[in-house]
Amino acid sequence: MPSNSMACVAGIVQDAIDRQLLGPEVTIRYHWLDETHSKVDPARIMRAARKAGARLLIFMVGVQSNMFPRAVDLARPFLAAGHPVCVGGFHVSGIVSMLKTMPPDLVEAQALGISFFAGEAEDGRIDQVIRDGYAGTLAPLYNFIHDQPNLAGAALPVSDKRELRRMIYGYSTADLGRGCPFECSFCTIINVQGRKSRFRTPDDLEAIVRRNVAEGISGFFLTDDNFARNRGWEGHLDRLIALRAEGIRVRLVIQVDTLAHRIPNFIDKCVAAGADQIFIGLENINADSLESTKKRQNRVEEYRDMFLAWKKHPVLITCGYIIGFPNDTKESILRDIEVIKTQMPIDFLYINYLTPLPGCEDHKKLLDAGVWMDPDMSKYDLNHRVTHHPRMSDAEWEEAFIGAHRSFYEFAHLKRIMQRMVALRIHRPKMLVHRLLGYRESVLAENVAMLESGIVRIRRRRQRRHGLPLESPFVFYPRMVLQALRGTGRMWSTFARLKWLMFQVRRAPDRLAYSDAAIGGSDAAANDALLTATRTTAHARRRAAGAVKAP
Repeated sequence: MPSNSMACVAGIVQDAIDRQLLGPEVTIRYHWLDETHSKVDPARIMRAARKAGARLLIFMVGVQSNMFPRAVDLARPFLAAGHPVCVGGFHVSGIVSMLKTMPPDLVEAQALGISFFAGEAEDGRIDQVIRDGYAGTLAPLYNFIHDQPNLAGAALPVSDKRELRRMIYGYSTADLGRGCPFECSFCTIINVQGRKSRFRTPDDLEAIVRRNVAEGISGFFLTDDNFARNRGWEGHLDRLIALRAEGIRVRLVIQVDTLAHRIPNFIDKCVAAGADQIFIGLENINADSLESTKKRQNRVEEYRDMFLAWKKHPVLITCGYIIGFPNDTKESILRDIEVIKTQMPIDFLYINYLTPLPGCEDHKKLLDAGVWMDPDMSKYDLNHRVTHHPRMSDAEWEEAFIGAHRSFYEFAHLKRIMQRMVALRIHRPKMLVHRLLGYRESVLAENVAMLESGIVRIRRRRQRRHGLPLESPFVFYPRMVLQALRGTGRMWSTFARLKWLMFQVRRAPDRLAYSDAAIGGSDAAANDALLTATRTTAHARRRAAGAVKAP
């Protein structure tokens, strides 16, 4: 998916350009590069600026914790040449929101001359940064973390067609709301974007859609952490439904919570508006684990009913799932994965380590308690273990992570997922195969998360991390080619096998009669197993008892 932060900042800067922020005699131009798929070459950028007689102001946009070391490395040559650099995003914003003193990585960055931007840049907050950057007087910190802007009528995100077409799926992004009312202790959003939700208007949404459709883009990933908590959800969906009546048929990927099925007409209208991929923060099927991290809104006893409500429609469901809650053991993790496989009609499981990201409550608690956390921020991508577990050794935790992934994405279960899709008449075979390929092989072939993967992984010898020596080209390039061939070979082999499985499933004479515990309706025994497994807290027992007694 493209960076929505990049698109938002581009729109905010474009608004400043339209207002002639630096006066009519100064021309402001912006150019963006997304390192997900484009080479960022500081020397080349500086040469182009010199040739054009331009001043440079560098924004590092949407920098998450695992990206921060790379952002600092990219900043070094710009700073050495006298060009100001300002870094924003969740790493800086999360730390400013939660910690009284800055950690060593931010202190080092400021010592190099890097400026920080904490918070959101709408409502003209980018203006002072641009003015100071033009004057060469960037402040060490622009802090707006406790002053969230209004989004209604704010500058709209600007998508770059050239950038979007380098993405595999060709989706654009839109954020219709920010902030979250929940209290999950592992989440940074509630501390960076606040507990009070703010929203764009249906008019804003229509303008975003029409602008993208004019560029040939009709797929959108709504980056709202929880679209179901957007109090204007119905107005947004009604506007999209009206646009579809005009012939503008957008496709949506949306993120919702596990209680969204309770909202009258919500699911029906989401699907009518074009939603065909749903992301749900399942996180765990152990109520005690959810309770320990304050994710109390997840009702384990309703999971199957919730999934079946969505599966009445032609949608594919991705669930976020966290490995390493305090109650977890290697055995319990693998057992819970088996329950998910047999009892829940989930298409894709996005498995993460429980990670104390800077900006979340878990990180602050561990830091205050002096608990070890890996100092290498590049590992804070949810795909690497960065602390110790109270009940598992480091090796056991890592084995559980890979074991859970291998178990869910074993071919026997992938065939079961395909059979469910066909039996439920959800006609998404191509999408299902492509997503299964990405989720399975990104971890097994390249050890990265699916949304950070691509067709071929490119490594650049001369862009090594600061402080590490360059490798010999006679070592680096043969290894890179071998890694690329191995990874690509795995991808093609898995793709061929998935295509063959899909062919078999779609041609099976009894394909529409397929049923199992996950899609076969109410199953008291299955529900009982799900409700009673590894529950110990009084709160969880009361919840389970209440669900069992419910008619």
